[in-house]
Amino acid sequence: MIVVIDYDIGNLASVVKAFEYLNVPVKLSSDYRALAEASGIVLPGVGAFGEGMENLKRLKLEKRIIEEVRTGKPFFGICLGMQLLFSSSEECQETAGLGLIEGEVKLFDRNKVGKVPHIGWNQVEIMKKDQVFNGLNGENFYFVHSYYVKPVRDDVILGKTNYGNQTFAAVVRRDNVWGMQCHPEKSSQVGLSVLRNFSGVVLNANNTSN
Repeated sequence: MIVVIDYDIGNLASVVKAFEYLNVPVKLSSDYRALAEASGIVLPGVGAFGEGMENLKRLKLEKRIIEEVRTGKPFFGICLGMQLLFSSSEECQETAGLGLIEGEVKLFDRNKVGKVPHIGWNQVEIMKKDQVFNGLNGENFYFVHSYYVKPVRDDVILGKTNYGNQTFAAVVRRDNVWGMQCHPEKSSQVGLSVLRNFSGVVLNANNTSN
């Protein structure tokens, strides 16, 4: 069972529906005990960094997420959920992120990219082979965001995207934690392929642990 974390933020239902379309067992929950029972965890979201972290803390999910990741459980952050994986954000400098991946979330520079937010379809250039990219090779995904992640270490970057005169990390991974700035649930069949591939990672991890 994959648990999609319900933390009173936008764009949760569409992620659940995407997994349901793929016939993947999924549950939307804000119960921290559900994370312990999950085979894999997804943190999606559209909204502000500060509000997202505040909601996770209020629901007693922040520490539980970190504990579950430390067990090796597959974890996937989408859009805001990806940004919350990082240490800090320019959007809310007084609020620390989950710190699962070292780095900062930064606001796009309009002088480099033009329009902010970045909205639309852009290619994700695959930098490293990974299970979540099985069957994919540089397809376009749908983006909606004003901030981008800047990891401390380049070796966590799985995919990059060009927007205006700037290249940013679009997909990252550190051990059992994946993050994707674009929206697979809104990216037609290529996005569904990513979610299907992540479901396969969860299934393999579960079989290995049994």
